[in-house]
Amino acid sequence: MSLPTRRLTLQRGMSSLVAGLLAAAGFSAAAQERWPTRPLRIVVPFAPGGSADVAARFLAPKLAERLGQQVVVENRPGAGGTLAVGQVAKAAAPDGHTLLLAAAGALTISPHLMTGLPYDPLQDLAPVSGFARIPLVLIANAAVPAQTAPQLIELLRRQPGRMNYATTGNGSAMHLGGESFKAVTETSMTHIPYKGSAPAVAAVMSGEVELAVVDLTSVVGRADGNRFKTIALLGKDRSALAPSVPTLAEAGLAGFDVNGWFGLFMPARTDAAIVQRLNAEITALLGAEDTKERFKGFGIEAMPTSPAQLGEFMATELRNFGAVIRRAGIRAE
Repeated sequence: MSLPTRRLTLQRGMSSLVAGLLAAAGFSAAAQERWPTRPLRIVVPFAPGGSADVAARFLAPKLAERLGQQVVVENRPGAGGTLAVGQVAKAAAPDGHTLLLAAAGALTISPHLMTGLPYDPLQDLAPVSGFARIPLVLIANAAVPAQTAPQLIELLRRQPGRMNYATTGNGSAMHLGGESFKAVTETSMTHIPYKGSAPAVAAVMSGEVELAVVDLTSVVGRADGNRFKTIALLGKDRSALAPSVPTLAEAGLAGFDVNGWFGLFMPARTDAAIVQRLNAEITALLGAEDTKERFKGFGIEAMPTSPAQLGEFMATELRNFGAVIRRAGIRAE
C-alpha cells in the first residue's frame, strides 16, 4: 500500500471513530433533551407512612416542578424490600421514568442472607444519589455501671457474655452494627431480636436486656435517666437530630461507621445523561435547608451523593456486611 493510500485509510478510520463518538454523545444529549416524556414514578419498597415513604412524598412534587412532569410515589412492600428491588431491576424499562428508593438491607444485607434473589445490586441497578441516612445509637439500661463507650467496653471485657443486647431483628442493620461493635472491641454479648425499635427500647428500660442498638429517633426526646441512657452513635459523624450524643469513633474506634440508609436508583443501562440530570436535581433538593429541616422531622438526615459515590459506598457496605455476617454466623430466619 502506498503512503497516500495509507494516509487516506487512516483519515477515513479516524473520521469514522470521531463520527461514532459524536453520534454517541449526540444520542445522550438528545435523550436528555427529550426526557422526561411522561410522568415519573418512585417505587418505595415499604407500606405508606414510614419515614422513607413520607420523605419521598415530600420531594416528589418538588422534583416534578423541576422536571416539568408529574412524579408519583408507588408503594410495593414485601420481602424486606427485595420484592420492589427485583421488580425495578429486572422488569422496569431503562428509559429514565422509574426510580427506586431502596434501603441498605435489601442492597447490602439480604444478598448475603437470602438465596435466589432475582437481582445483583451492583450489576442490575444504576446509582443516582444517596437519599437519607438513619443514625443508629447504642443505649444501656440505667443500672449498667457505664456512662461512656470506653467505660462500657471495659465492662464488657471484664464480664464476657454476661450482657444481652436488643435490636429490631436478626440480620437488620442494627444487628450487624452490634456484631461489628463486638468484633472491633473484642467483646462478647448475646443478641436478642425484637420486632421493632419500640419493643427493643422498652426491653432496655425494663431491664429485660442491658443494651440495645436502635435507630436514634426511637430515643430522641425520651431522655429518662432513671431507666436508660444513650452511650454513643454508631456512625462516624454526630447527628443533627441529637448533636450532644458522641460517636464510637470519638471514643477511639476510628473508622467505625454503621448507619441505616436509603439510596435512589434506576434500572441498569439507563442513559448516563439522564442519571446525571436526575442527580443534579435531587442533590439540589436534598441540599436545600427546608428539605433538611423536614427530614429531621421524619427522623432521618439528607444524604446527597454523586452516582459514583453511591455506587462505591454500596459496594463497600456489601463487602463489609458480608464479612460481619460470615464472622458472626448470622442466618436468615
